[in-house]
Amino acid sequence: MKTPILLLSAVVGLAACSSAPTRYYTLMSPVAEGAAAGVAAPGFQFEMATVRIPAQVDQPQLVVRLDGGTLAILETQRWSAPLVDEFHDALASQLEVKLGTRNLEGLPKQAGRPLLSLQTDVRRFDSLPGRYALIDVVWSLRLRGEGAQARSLTCSSQIRQPAGVELEALVLAHQQAIGQLAQSIASTARRWAQVPSTPCP
Repeated sequence: MKTPILLLSAVVGLAACSSAPTRYYTLMSPVAEGAAAGVAAPGFQFEMATVRIPAQVDQPQLVVRLDGGTLAILETQRWSAPLVDEFHDALASQLEVKLGTRNLEGLPKQAGRPLLSLQTDVRRFDSLPGRYALIDVVWSLRLRGEGAQARSLTCSSQIRQPAGVELEALVLAHQQAIGQLAQSIASTARRWAQVPSTPCP
C-alpha cells in the first residue's frame, strides 16, 4: 500500500514544480476509421444537449483526489479544453459511433423524423492515481416527433475503471469509462425508441 502512495506523492510533487513543462490531456478517444460503418442507423435523429459537471473538478488543470478527502490541483497538467467541453465532446463522439448517426446539436433537423436528445448530469468525476477513475452520471433521454407525444427516460450510471499511477493511465481510464457510458446509453436508446416500456440498464 505504501508504494502507490509514494508514487502518487511523487506525481503530485512533480506536477506542482513551477519549472515543469505544461502537458495537455484529452478525454477524446481515437476513433478507428470506419468504426461506425457496420452500425445500422437508428430510426431517429440524435442531438447531444447540455452537460453539467461538478465545479470543483471543472478546472483547466487536472484535479486528483488524495487520501483524507483532499484534492490536488496539478498546475502543469491541464485539459486541452474546459473539462465540461471535453466530457461533452468525448461522449458525443462515442455515441456517434455506437448509434451510427451524427450529433445534430446546433444543426438543422430533418422534418418528419423523431429527434432523440440527451442531457447529462455528471455528479462525480473522481481521479485517484494508482486506483481508479470514476464517473457517476445521471442521464436523460427525450424523444419527440411530429404527431407524437414527447416522452422521456431518466437513468443513472456509475462506472469505475482501474487506473495506474501515471496521469496518462488515469486519463485513459476516464476515456474507457466514457466509452462504457456511451455503450449503455446507445443500447438503451435504441431499445427504448422502439419499446417505450424499456427500463434503465
